[in-house]
Amino acid sequence: MADSGPDIDTLLAGFPRARFLNWVTPLEVLPRLSQRLGIALSVKRDDLTGLAFGGNKVRKLEFYFGKAQSLGADTVLITGAVQSNYVRVVAACAAKLGMQCHVQLEDRVAGRDDIYRSSGNVLLDDLLGAVVHHYPHGEDEEGADRRLNEIAAELKAKGRRPYVIPLSPNNPPLGSLGYIACAQELLRQAEFDHLVLGSGSGLTHAGLLFGLRLQGWRGRVTGICVRRSATAQAPRIAGHCARLSEMLGVPNPVAASDIELRDQVLAPGYGLLNPQVAEAIHLAATLEGLLVEPVYTGRALAGLIEAREAGAIDADSRVVFLHTGGLPALFGYEKELRQQVLSKAGPL
Repeated sequence: MADSGPDIDTLLAGFPRARFLNWVTPLEVLPRLSQRLGIALSVKRDDLTGLAFGGNKVRKLEFYFGKAQSLGADTVLITGAVQSNYVRVVAACAAKLGMQCHVQLEDRVAGRDDIYRSSGNVLLDDLLGAVVHHYPHGEDEEGADRRLNEIAAELKAKGRRPYVIPLSPNNPPLGSLGYIACAQELLRQAEFDHLVLGSGSGLTHAGLLFGLRLQGWRGRVTGICVRRSATAQAPRIAGHCARLSEMLGVPNPVAASDIELRDQVLAPGYGLLNPQVAEAIHLAATLEGLLVEPVYTGRALAGLIEAREAGAIDADSRVVFLHTGGLPALFGYEKELRQQVLSKAGPL
């Protein structure tokens, strides 16, 4: 149960916002997974945010595009992995607003085949009219941002008015504002004890944790690491929360002890399947007709299952799993899905 806190709508009113989401995403009970895991499990369907296959990026981008519009930008730039959901939704938002879009695709996942590099989100980037650039390194956020700003400078010299959506954490976390708003939405939908979600850039994780604590909710938020270790991710979430406190002009409601992270299902690394992720994809599909993908939601669900089996999630607790979307990426992993998921003998 949450106590009353600052009015979220009032806090966010001072930030320019482009409206891409005009409905409340559903919160659905997952009865068969609940029975299997011994908890009361629901899923917050942020895969159903609508725009170009949806996902959590839609909420974030309302604030980045609001800022871009307020500055008179006519071009937006972003960097991300080859199969980035973020990149795809940026291209869709730009198309919707009549803006030019430049995307930079980073080689974060080694050993990928031609299907990975041409289908799924890559195909959608092309369909949405994005101008595609490539960056050869996958673990160089500062370098990727520098190159993006160089491209922006070249565009500005040609008369464009560019706006860069940054990757590195040393920037105002505008995207987290969308998940402060989502925290309010979620608390209005149900009472719950525990929230589990994937933790990558950390903007969704930080926004939800900050928003829930700001409204007095004292349950647990567990981030499942999808890109870096828990040790590396924790200061990232803390930094986002500290910046949110400054941006909003409110005391930081998030203590160090509130930042819970688990990296037990991270190996062998970002965007690579392991048996736990394959099992989670299979269970969600065959028990609930729910699709999750290998990079974010499949790993986050695998982490939830691992946490329950390890006793880190209490029996019979009311747990919400945040589905952040990303489903077009499934089509970039056809080979691995057939080998590691579809090879299983029937429904469980």
